Amino acid sequence: MLAIAAAATFMSAPGQSFSVAAFVDPMLSDLRIDRTNYSIAYMIATLIGGCLLPFVGRLVDRFGARLVMPIVATLLGLACTWMSNLTGAVGLYVGFTMIRWLGQGSLTLIANWIVGEWFHTYRGRAAGICAVGGTASVLIIPQLNNSLIESYGWRDTWLMLGGAVVVILVLPVALLLRDRPESLSLLPDGLFPDDDDNRTLSADNGDDSSEVYDAEPGNRTAATGESPTVDSDDESFTVREVLRCSAFWKIAGVVATVSLVGTGLMFHQVSIVAEHGVSRSLALGSLGVQAGAATVSTLIAGYLIDRVQARYVLACSMVLEIFAILLLIFLPSAGWVTVYSALLGLHGGIIRSAGCIVWINYFGRKHQGAIQGVSMSIMVLAAALGPVPPALAHDLAGSYEPALWMFLVLPTLAGIGVLSAAPPKKRLLEENGNNR
Repeated sequence: MLAIAAAATFMSAPGQSFSVAAFVDPMLSDLRIDRTNYSIAYMIATLIGGCLLPFVGRLVDRFGARLVMPIVATLLGLACTWMSNLTGAVGLYVGFTMIRWLGQGSLTLIANWIVGEWFHTYRGRAAGICAVGGTASVLIIPQLNNSLIESYGWRDTWLMLGGAVVVILVLPVALLLRDRPESLSLLPDGLFPDDDDNRTLSADNGDDSSEVYDAEPGNRTAATGESPTVDSDDESFTVREVLRCSAFWKIAGVVATVSLVGTGLMFHQVSIVAEHGVSRSLALGSLGVQAGAATVSTLIAGYLIDRVQARYVLACSMVLEIFAILLLIFLPSAGWVTVYSALLGLHGGIIRSAGCIVWINYFGRKHQGAIQGVSMSIMVLAAALGPVPPALAHDLAGSYEPALWMFLVLPTLAGIGVLSAAPPKKRLLEENGNNR
């Protein structure tokens, strides 16, 4: 299950900015679209795709990943085929909407959902391993895209990406994936309900979670004939309740900042570092450094979030992003782009694991798909805005520097805010609501 989740994260690449970055310049030249209009198309398409993610989250909660993921993967393959046949701006809007909604949004959401369902005590570490699929994608896909574009052109490269998504995620998922361990009379983390040593195991995830394994023989299984379960429904927040929690909005501020700033930097990576004399090959090659650093921090953050409150881990990610942006503004020479990429990778790796698992740790398992749908909508909407400020700064001021200074403010504010995002107590939330 964890391997499938990691594969889904890896194959979300066609809709990710690090993959699209390799296509920007060739497509601009061929389609005769200027950089600002191209970025606006990316923004509007991402906004539309992001608004659809809560719907996807509810579908996964209701029907499960085993049914929803092959459908999403097939549609993403078709979207890549659409991208390969573009002739103008209108088709670009449609194509960007599909790849961002299905790839960057839906596949990532479904992968996180699988981890949340199959792991409890080791949820953070499992999320870290799953996120390695994303860092491996950053390491491999940009270079692969660049090589394929040089050899076959950008149109055939889109076709190959779409074919890979369908081959890897449709039939294997339909045959091997199961939605929840309870459907196999198991508990999360590979535990068996009839094991005397595992009757009641609490999850120490550093967030004062009250979720427990309740595998006492003769409980739900014997009394009702239902599969054994984990997590009390009384401790799972609904979307409406979550939206009333200040902790949700503080964490969402971090996620939105990461998405907006990261997408803006990644989308214009080649052009931004070119201002400092960095070649296209080095700019794309530095993504490998970023992916390597992200792999390390992904695993470390996954381990830490099982022991340390997520707000502190997320605040560390903001500090790393601040240093990365400062280095990019004052880049001493072309070689320093590798240090910049390493900092950005360390920062991004934390978000790939801690940033996706924090929702289920804070708000429970029952409605995790719907809650992640809302959070990922915020993330995707922020990502939609990311490419626009650098593009405007470049076209109007002739330099990316004004946008970079603006980007620096956002992680500073988000990092300060998330430090006070204490895990909510549902009982207190209900009491506050009743007293209104």
